[in-house]
Amino acid sequence: MNGKAGKSYADKINQVCDYISEHLDDDLSIERLSLVAHFSKFHFHRQFTAYTGLTVARYILMTRLKRASHQLVFNKDDRIIDIALDARFENPESFSRAFKKAFGQTPSQFRQQPDWNDWHQKCRPPIIERNIEMNVEIINFTETNIALLKHRAAPNLINDSISSFIAWRKESGLSPEHSSKIYGLAYDDPDTTEAGKFRFDLCSTVNKAIPANAQGVISSVIPGGRCARIRHLGPHEALSTTVCALYQEWLPESNEELRDFPCFFHYINLFPAVAEHELITDIYLPLK
Repeated sequence: MNGKAGKSYADKINQVCDYISEHLDDDLSIERLSLVAHFSKFHFHRQFTAYTGLTVARYILMTRLKRASHQLVFNKDDRIIDIALDARFENPESFSRAFKKAFGQTPSQFRQQPDWNDWHQKCRPPIIERNIEMNVEIINFTETNIALLKHRAAPNLINDSISSFIAWRKESGLSPEHSSKIYGLAYDDPDTTEAGKFRFDLCSTVNKAIPANAQGVISSVIPGGRCARIRHLGPHEALSTTVCALYQEWLPESNEELRDFPCFFHYINLFPAVAEHELITDIYLPLK
């Protein structure tokens, strides 16, 4: 298969994955998905499995369970029966069996003490090449006061830190969910950094001093200055690909020099409040 044909096939499979994400609450038949991909329904299943490593049914199931797992942990007020129905299970019992088979924990166990490390292994997304449009703009970022929680552990465990950060935001009321911006400071590449040396800061905007707290959240600042900004659309797992393209493709041709501050993300919206294909993240590269 030549490069152009391979990219065309990958684009079609990506369209199907996006369609599944957008229509998780609908019936997703092979016939319908093959039409989305413009593949013959007689060959679609094999083509999808060849590119993703998963059968269509397994991919749909894992995508629904991935959303359900986030709802269990980050939407504590949602009842398990409602999450089960959202995942298109007929009852909590069948949902519990499928969830435990997938992740080794029942929904209740996962809600109380999620094994994120194992979860990441099971929910590892298929690697399907996507075209990255390098629409980079130079902007002046305004100095921003933030609440900051340091994550100094394996990338796969970052959801534990997110849970702690959410708990602090709810308890303190200093960074309201609907009026604060969410940032992440990315010191290291999760794909190339040893787990014990990975550094990432979870941040949200504040306008008051932060008192001592059990979670270890502190006051900090994202400094103002020139930045290159590119918008990433889609799952956060693919952020590294866009960041690498920014460093490897755009930066060498830009004649710009980097400032002594890490690359950082502004999360415009978050999963599972929106489907993964609808996620919007602005990536900032600080410049001199």
